[in-house]
Amino acid sequence: MQSYDVTADSTAPPAVVWALLLNPRSWPEWSRIDALEPGRSRNLSSDGRDGVGAIRAFRLGKGVTKERITALDPERRFAYEGVEIPQMADYRAAVELHELPGGGTRIHWHGTYRARRGMRWFFQWYLRRFMQAMATGLAEHAAGLHAPPAGSD
Repeated sequence: MQSYDVTADSTAPPAVVWALLLNPRSWPEWSRIDALEPGRSRNLSSDGRDGVGAIRAFRLGKGVTKERITALDPERRFAYEGVEIPQMADYRAAVELHELPGGGTRIHWHGTYRARRGMRWFFQWYLRRFMQAMATGLAEHAAGLHAPPAGSD
């Protein structure tokens, strides 16, 4: 079993970060994901707040991955598993949100998986970098949404 474990800090409160995680339509705005594929997804919420059991299909380049939400602890923990991920099996991940002293959120994104033989070294290198970019993108996008209006010092 292989794994990754990344963190990023945001000035936004957990509620803002949480709303972005629940809404799969926002993921292409803050991540390397190209698009949500609604026609290949299941049980998506029309209000952008998917629940446990929702299957989200995301396109990255020519490939599509499908992931199922497995657990939600509002503003604290978002967990999911791979349903269809080329080159990988047994993928399980969680995004944990921790409120920082003085405000803001620490995003802790971690997961385990099995990469196909011959791809293990590549996935270990690539997935850690990819997931760090996901966490950093989420942190920065949430901070931009939460930025105080100009002149409100």
